[in-house]
Amino acid sequence: MKSGFVAIIGRPNVGKSTLLNSLCQRKISIITPKPQTTRTNIQGIFNSPDAQIVFVDTPGIHKPHYKLGEYMNKMAFSSIKDVEATLIIVDSSIPFGEGDQFLIDHFHTEGRVFIILNKIDVSTAELMKDLKAKYLAAFPNAEIVEVSALLNINVDQLVKKIIVILPEGPRYFPEGVYSDHPESFIISEIIREKVMLLTKQEVPHSIAVTVEKISPKKEKTDIFATIIVEKESQKGIIIGKGGKKIKSIGIKSRADLQELLDCKVNIELFVRVEEGWRDSPKTLQEFGYKGDE
Repeated sequence: MKSGFVAIIGRPNVGKSTLLNSLCQRKISIITPKPQTTRTNIQGIFNSPDAQIVFVDTPGIHKPHYKLGEYMNKMAFSSIKDVEATLIIVDSSIPFGEGDQFLIDHFHTEGRVFIILNKIDVSTAELMKDLKAKYLAAFPNAEIVEVSALLNINVDQLVKKIIVILPEGPRYFPEGVYSDHPESFIISEIIREKVMLLTKQEVPHSIAVTVEKISPKKEKTDIFATIIVEKESQKGIIIGKGGKKIKSIGIKSRADLQELLDCKVNIELFVRVEEGWRDSPKTLQEFGYKGDE
């Protein structure tokens, strides 16, 4: 059989996580309209009778303003080491810009490169032509694949092209495994996704979520988690008037968690203020963002 590792990189909000979920046919990485949703490398495993592909979803590459941003870029670029191929995801609905050039200038690999023009359902022929020219000038040996991750257009063709270039190898993960991250990480990410979707612009990127305890029982699983914010005012936004906001976050999280865990879920959410956590190496490490990876 064929097997190997494939990195997924690109600017923020180009559809990397949507593509990963589409490739693996299940929710592995969280998705929001806000850029820089993914903060660390997440492996999703595709299995077929004759192949296993370990896809590595990465944070969006951007000019960082905090140590968290530096960590995210480091994680993204580290993902292209020791992989069989790298998928550079491009939002084909917007023109080539400074962010594209920043990625090109900082991207270096000797491995196989695929340029994935995503969101073709909302692009134009003129935009696609210009993007192809710019990226092929930078990566003349790359293969271009046009997809819509959201509508699952050409995703199966992309998988076939990847399998062709993979070497013969073992299954790195058992067939029933779909991610390299523990259950607690996926739970924390689902909660963070709901916070990002339900709060205003000043809150999302200054939050983290830690799962304090998971207590599985016969009829249901109890989950206790803490939402960390940087300011007291943000704590009030998360809780909401009369506790309405945090209740909504819990309700929406519960729906996804029950599907993930295949059982009834009771979720208890708490909010804690940790000033300046995004710029504190010690706190970043405590929350799982290890700068030495």
